[in-house]
Amino acid sequence: MRTLTITQARRIALSAQGFADPRPSGRIDVRHFRRVIGRINLLQLDSVIVAVRAHYMPMFSRLGAYNRHSLDEWINGPEMFEYLGHVASVMPTTDLPMLRFRMRDRKVYERTQEVLDSHPEYFDQVYREVAERGPLTVSDLSDAGSRTGPWWGHGRGKVALDWLYLTGQLTIRGRTKNFVSIYDLPERVFSSDLLEREMSQDDAYREMLLRGARAHGVGTLADLADYYRIANAKPHLKELVDDGRLQEVAVEGWKQPAYLHPEAIRPRQIRARALLAPFDPVVWFRDRTERLFDFHYRIEIYVPEPERQFGYYVYPFLLNDELVGRVDLKADRKAGVLRALGSYREEGQDPHHVAPELAAELLTMAEWLGLDEVHVSNRGNLAAELRHSI
Repeated sequence: MRTLTITQARRIALSAQGFADPRPSGRIDVRHFRRVIGRINLLQLDSVIVAVRAHYMPMFSRLGAYNRHSLDEWINGPEMFEYLGHVASVMPTTDLPMLRFRMRDRKVYERTQEVLDSHPEYFDQVYREVAERGPLTVSDLSDAGSRTGPWWGHGRGKVALDWLYLTGQLTIRGRTKNFVSIYDLPERVFSSDLLEREMSQDDAYREMLLRGARAHGVGTLADLADYYRIANAKPHLKELVDDGRLQEVAVEGWKQPAYLHPEAIRPRQIRARALLAPFDPVVWFRDRTERLFDFHYRIEIYVPEPERQFGYYVYPFLLNDELVGRVDLKADRKAGVLRALGSYREEGQDPHHVAPELAAELLTMAEWLGLDEVHVSNRGNLAAELRHSI
């Protein structure tokens, strides 16, 4: 069995994610967006907007500063659609047949069941309203109901719309400027040819594993299955190895076997500098991040503030082929400041090397977000050197 060193595995993974290529030097347009999606397959969505919404960051990490409005127009257009890829994600519309099996036999969530039990006719009412008046947001419904609490305490209108969307009866055709979902009938969004095509679950699982392998370059069964969040992947992975579509390899220090995509490239070096959002494919599976980069990473949004180790919304910092630090970021739009609330270097990293590179990336990010300056707070073992570099 072929054995890869951990450095080789990291470089293969980063190359597969697009970090072996230099950032464009000219105007960034849809062609660049397509190229990134061609590598990473999808953009995970998240509603938190402490610095910038999560789906904007993977493009920035790989391309540098670009026009976010241009990305909005593209992902809200006919080439992309929203569904459960790696959880809620935007993906190429051509992926719809691969995901249609997920729309059948959906698990009924507790809140959905409550509305089904108390108002069984309500879901048909909401569907008819979208059919007759759509496209609609939840606030456009004639009877959306009231929230039952914070976070996921949605009113019955949102519950019904989401259930109809999850089961494929409705689709999300885009989002408003405030990130509110716009629902419509699938037949008014997708071509009839696309709606008529559907992969079996087995074929879809094999395709998802292949795409996960191509996007990761090399990964364990758990890594590849996590890319599209699939269960019971082992027999499908065995078929791909037996068919020669993936190669089983060993990676230095990994307890589990790994699988190499035949298109994977092993660069001799990686020259990259990027801040990574918590939901970037490079770091979204925390176990893989630790195995690949020796970087322990957890998002601490739900951790009480006094118990947080690094901060509320922390971005790992990639420098060449290592994760060398992390920074807790907040965009203070009223003051026009990108705030580094906590700045940290990893053990063994030279602060005089890391700080200037991180400073340059923070200044680029601030300009991209339309902020005037970067302010570095005192917290963290890199703060003093970072402030000096800014």
